[in-house]
Amino acid sequence: MGIVKSKLLKQVSKSFPNFLKKDIEKIASIILLEIKKALKRGERVEIRGWGSFSTRNQKSSIRRNPKTGDKIAVPKKKVIYWKMSREMFKKINNEKE
Repeated sequence: MGIVKSKLLKQVSKSFPNFLKKDIEKIASIILLEIKKALKRGERVEIRGWGSFSTRNQKSSIRRNPKTGDKIAVPKKKVIYWKMSREMFKKINNEKE
């Protein structure tokens, strides 16, 4: 199950009722925009205690369309890679630090 931006903003506004919703929305938009810009430049983005984002190059390949079975040439491209932090791993797996 994923989380969408609107649900995230509702959760943050519940946690911080003193902030205006439009200010929370603006801050979230700025943060996400800066993450996108950094990844586009090929930089690594780290959020301490949560994880890091980076880009990797994916080779061009021949794949199959699962619906028709036809072969399709997929060009090389950059993909986003996310790695969780040790703290997040421990929290998810209920390990004590």
